[in-house]
Amino acid sequence: MNLPAIIPPPLRKGSRIAIVSPSGAVDADVADGAAEVFSSWGFVPEIMPHALCRHGSFAGTMEERLADITHALISPRYDAVMCSRGGFGAVHLLDPLSRLPLRDNPKWLIGYSDITALHCLMSSGGIASLHAPNCRHLAENRGRDDCSLRLLDILSGKEPRPVVAPTHSLAIAGKATGVLRGGNFAVLSSLISTPFDTITRSDDTILFLEDISEPIYKVERMLHTLRLNGTLSRLRGIIFGQFTNYRPTDLYETMEQMIAPLVADLGIPVAFNFPTGHVDLNYPLMVSAPATLTVGEHTTELINPV
Repeated sequence: MNLPAIIPPPLRKGSRIAIVSPSGAVDADVADGAAEVFSSWGFVPEIMPHALCRHGSFAGTMEERLADITHALISPRYDAVMCSRGGFGAVHLLDPLSRLPLRDNPKWLIGYSDITALHCLMSSGGIASLHAPNCRHLAENRGRDDCSLRLLDILSGKEPRPVVAPTHSLAIAGKATGVLRGGNFAVLSSLISTPFDTITRSDDTILFLEDISEPIYKVERMLHTLRLNGTLSRLRGIIFGQFTNYRPTDLYETMEQMIAPLVADLGIPVAFNFPTGHVDLNYPLMVSAPATLTVGEHTTELINPV
């Protein structure tokens, strides 16, 4: 976890992007639509041999999914790896992928949701990766929306603009500089105490969290785990992204109302309702890269990298 972070090199016109499906099955039109976007940006997309396979809810058997992403990560033919969607299944691949010489040929790995497991893999190898929209987002927006264009800027080596959002009424003001780590909270929580635990072992972390379809009590349970094991007290800042598809409870109308008392005594900046997660405004963020979080009276700003 203490390896110096490598920022993968920028892509150029003609760079190849492998489209893989390490988790859930994806429809062909979604992968094809994303490929069209990459082509319009001047890159050369390649849908990997098993990316459109189906094995139950998975995009192929474990062996098929592993073969595709192993080749994509190791082969010098590819300059970036786009994960078509989340779902479930990336955890199956962590152990064999961890034995690969990933630092010998570092490249951008792109995705979110269940792909958080693979961001943890890259982080364990000291390689930055991109928590960013998946193939469906690119296909539906034709690569023209602000989130897609931010992804293009990062892939092309341009300095990305800060992500700016209104400051939530429950936010805690302040400024923090550290290393941005995080992603889907349920996935991160499931990896605690494994070799791919990226959030409990460092004292320089700005943690960002998002989730979908997790009840308020389950998110509360996961936060209490981080309080009890000392993780929250070691953080430099926290960014709570979008928590979607959950129901209010008798005590809490919103997820933020439950979270706020659990982080109020930490003495660090805390942002709520940040534009990352299972929503249209899902801005690409560099995982394992330096970042500065500023929570002001009216606006919250994340500069990543710094």
